[in-house]
Amino acid sequence: MRNAFNEHLQESAPVAAEVSGGTAKLRPYRVLMIAPTSFFADYGCHVRIYEEVRILEQLGHQVTIVTYRNGSDVPGFDIRRTLPIPWRRYYEVGSSRHKIAFDLLLGLKTWQLLLWRRYDVIHAHLHEGALIGLLLGRLFRIPVVFDFQGSLTEEMIDHNFLQRASRFYHLLRRLERWIDHSAAVIFPSSSEGRRILLEKFGCDAETVQTLSDRVDTDIFQPANTYALETLQSVRAQFGIPADAKVIVYLGLLAEYQGTGLLLEAMQRILWQRSDVYLLLMGFPGLDIYQQKAVELGIRERVIFTGRVSYREDAARYLAVGNVAVAPKLSLSESAGKLLNYMAVALPTVAFDTPVAREYLGLHGLLAERGNAQSLAEKLIVALESPELGMALRQRAVQHFSWRAAGETIVAAYTKLMGTAQKRDVQKRDTPSVSASVTK
Repeated sequence: MRNAFNEHLQESAPVAAEVSGGTAKLRPYRVLMIAPTSFFADYGCHVRIYEEVRILEQLGHQVTIVTYRNGSDVPGFDIRRTLPIPWRRYYEVGSSRHKIAFDLLLGLKTWQLLLWRRYDVIHAHLHEGALIGLLLGRLFRIPVVFDFQGSLTEEMIDHNFLQRASRFYHLLRRLERWIDHSAAVIFPSSSEGRRILLEKFGCDAETVQTLSDRVDTDIFQPANTYALETLQSVRAQFGIPADAKVIVYLGLLAEYQGTGLLLEAMQRILWQRSDVYLLLMGFPGLDIYQQKAVELGIRERVIFTGRVSYREDAARYLAVGNVAVAPKLSLSESAGKLLNYMAVALPTVAFDTPVAREYLGLHGLLAERGNAQSLAEKLIVALESPELGMALRQRAVQHFSWRAAGETIVAAYTKLMGTAQKRDVQKRDTPSVSASVTK
């Protein structure tokens, strides 16, 4: 075992370039991406991981994803899964005490992969992945990139899993700070994430590089790029009349996502207009929100689709919408769904948060955070303002390309590899104290 470990360390010395005809040429990097979630599951951080892997492989690099036991396989992706735990066989969404066992198994699987295969860099998502990556990265002398998608403790509070007054809050806050300060490069998913890291956690500005969520504008396209029959068939599939106006939502269903407030806003919209449907695409909590729609008297106008395939159906389903909505309440998490809406040229309404302002710019409609009446009013304005959609589409094309994001990621890898290589050379060239005494 020790010989195998030593051979791995010798093999893993970073080599950023190969020489061909006297010219240095960047070779493909071998990346181990740690995903502490049930990848792939058609929402949030899964989409970001999927798109990062897709663009890195398009740029010629090799990515292995290590993730939880559950999740859908993605054709062409190298996905390595943990062992199952017998008492928890279904997906974990958000914070849960069961994730401790999942993360222990994820750490074990990551250690196994690092022991038997050579990787150039560890790209870790979320704080759980970063903790695993940092501990094992030090052991195997591999640089670590931390993909930051929001504060660990603030997310746990948003999910009602942690109270700020709890004694565990301060312990977890210290752990979060250590993770944030230990990563060589942090990629926050928004400028607001960068501000949080710099101002609330005191991170070094040089280590924090904003890497906003992006969108594939070749896949997510406006309704006028589809055959009329295609969109008519989607409407028929969900029982939406041809002349009805459609508000679309795509994402998780949860209170911190504003799902309950969205249903309340829909009730208010129907008091004023009788031609509007809400296409509510996502999971979990279907039973809870279907019952709430019944109680509000709007069940016939709210269509619950359940899980929607991001790769196969999301773009087409969004294209039947007249406007889109993202009533997320969290101030620290990203909101990548906004970019999908923008690419489809949908007038978009969101609660007024820093991330929504950053993504939507001057062309989004922002409701007062947590106010269902304000949300309803902005959605009615959006229904009457179709011209806002094309402005958002242009913004998505100009500022949120995955190609540019991939090049930013690879540039960070190259810099880290060069730093690691210099450090290893310095260690080899520096004589030890014992050697000096012998001389």
